[in-house]
Amino acid sequence: MLPLPRRGRPAPDVIPRYTRPEMGALWTDEAKLATWVEVEVLATEAHVELGVVPPGDLAAIRRGRAPDPTRVAEIERETDHDVIAFLTAFAETIPDHDGTRPARWVHHGMTSSDLVDTAQGATLARASDLVIAETDRLVAVLKRRALEHWDTVCAGRTHGVQAEPTTFGHKLAQFAFAVDRGRTRLRAARAAVAVGSISGAVGTYSNIDPFVERHVCGRLGLGVEPVPTQVVARDRHAELLTALAVLGASVEQIGLEVRHLQRTEVREAEEPFGAGQKGSSAMPHKRNPITAERICGLARVLRGNALVALENVALWHERDISHSSAERVVLPDSLIAADYQLHLAVRVVEGLRVFPDRMRANLEATGGLVYSSQVLLGLVECGMARDDAYRVVQAAAMRTWETGAPFGETLAEEGVEVPEGAFDPARFLVRHGTVRERLEAL
Repeated sequence: MLPLPRRGRPAPDVIPRYTRPEMGALWTDEAKLATWVEVEVLATEAHVELGVVPPGDLAAIRRGRAPDPTRVAEIERETDHDVIAFLTAFAETIPDHDGTRPARWVHHGMTSSDLVDTAQGATLARASDLVIAETDRLVAVLKRRALEHWDTVCAGRTHGVQAEPTTFGHKLAQFAFAVDRGRTRLRAARAAVAVGSISGAVGTYSNIDPFVERHVCGRLGLGVEPVPTQVVARDRHAELLTALAVLGASVEQIGLEVRHLQRTEVREAEEPFGAGQKGSSAMPHKRNPITAERICGLARVLRGNALVALENVALWHERDISHSSAERVVLPDSLIAADYQLHLAVRVVEGLRVFPDRMRANLEATGGLVYSSQVLLGLVECGMARDDAYRVVQAAAMRTWETGAPFGETLAEEGVEVPEGAFDPARFLVRHGTVRERLEAL
């Protein structure tokens, strides 16, 4: 496998601000052309084994080099065909051998999509591996912080309103499992998209032996499209971008939770804030959850790109090229955005500041209303009919909402004797160890 260049300009659609170096290196023009050369050399190797190409010509082709993108662009301005421009520029780098032109064997029996789709399959596999590695990091840090705060009691909220006590570790464990599910989907999508096809103009191998395809794809670590047309089926790419979008939504959930918990009125957690960081050009006091907000924004990009990938599935007959312009944008952008979003999430979770005292204060801010279910069950267990118990407890709770009086007092006004321990958050967590066991096994 040829080493990928570490330098070079990114593709025009890529935003450097959100591009990490290792991922960005996969999507430069230099990297694309290097991968195209890799495919063409491997195809020529196969032709040598088949007895079509003389070994000496293969040696000369191997002495060629990936052409300069500026030279390819110069030729493309005339040909208006990027693959032909590449082949012309690559041929210029291949020396003659024994008075012949070995470059004539490059692309032998192939069509443009044989090269483009197979090389793209290799790039997508490599890029997916980087994203999967980042999911590994995020799951690990979520698990570690969840266990660290397993017993940190806080309010569980439904509809944005306090419901019952939970723990901050439980929140983080939920996110760990969501990202793990996304990782599983992404691994499957990576396998689906890591295929190539070198089968000719309409996929019938009319001018090329299937051995060439097996050789090239095998050396690149790719599967083979079982029933090719002229292109690799685009449901594969849609599966990848959909998996990235679902994963991105799970990561967004982490960012959204941090944003809610960092609100001044809540302040139960806070994303890291650097020593020299500034929050506002006008308000020096500001400590904004900008990283969590960026995480949420990138999730929107991933969802939008997934829709484009779905639009690319249905092509005319054996293929058209309507997908190509869209893929040049959404494929690199989705993998770059997912990689960066996950990197941000790791940073936020690793450096997250947690305020247990504030969590406990917020839990008690309703005067005990979060314990209403324990009171209800206690009354039922003492022999009261459930409907009667619910009516009495709700009446007391509504007075607490309206007057601010402690829930224990309004219950007493209803003639309710609060069951022992009903206002203890630990009562809600007696079986919490079951969830911890699941987390530890993750």
